[in-house]
Amino acid sequence: MSVLPLSRPVLWLLGASVLAGCATSPAPRPAPPSQDAVAAFLVERGLAPPPPQTPSPQAAEAPSGLEPADAEAAEREGVAEPVVTALNFLGVGYRRGGNSAEQGFDCSGFTRHVYEVSLGIVLPRRADEQAQAPELRRIARTALQPGDLVFFNTLGRTFSHVGIYVGDGRFIHAPRSGAQVRVESMESPYWRKRYTGARRAETLAAAAD
Repeated sequence: MSVLPLSRPVLWLLGASVLAGCATSPAPRPAPPSQDAVAAFLVERGLAPPPPQTPSPQAAEAPSGLEPADAEAAEREGVAEPVVTALNFLGVGYRRGGNSAEQGFDCSGFTRHVYEVSLGIVLPRRADEQAQAPELRRIARTALQPGDLVFFNTLGRTFSHVGIYVGDGRFIHAPRSGAQVRVESMESPYWRKRYTGARRAETLAAAAD
């Protein structure tokens, strides 16, 4: 299944939001990059604001997806494959039960599609089932690396929402009806108090060992 890059710019959306949640072994991969390398990549691509000492008026905008050259640059710079794949879907609309860019995504449909395309791992369909998937291991928040799944309690259930950690304290996800796939800060008040855990694919864990 090919990944369709999106080229139309969308405004950077940050901060808290009221969320309606969702319901073969690949070849060896290189070790994940350092957090600093990922942070620099996100800033360069306009997906994260620059450090306070280097403010930029362009930091408020993010591209709707990676152009082919951007995806190639991300691969050269060692950004985790799930992150590269996920960023291609920035701006795709939310759709409950959606599993593709053409249909739209809900949160777990998005993570399932990204993991299948980038890692060859077919996750269960629901967020709570993904949290229990045998292919994934529990990861402490202090040990998060780009490509890890991050889970949140948004509907009074421990694992009712899921996204993909991209580095620099941020994650990409399909938020809610009427919204689009976007990157947000896990340190915003809304997400910080709802965070419930993280999981890492064994293939990514092996690359990190």
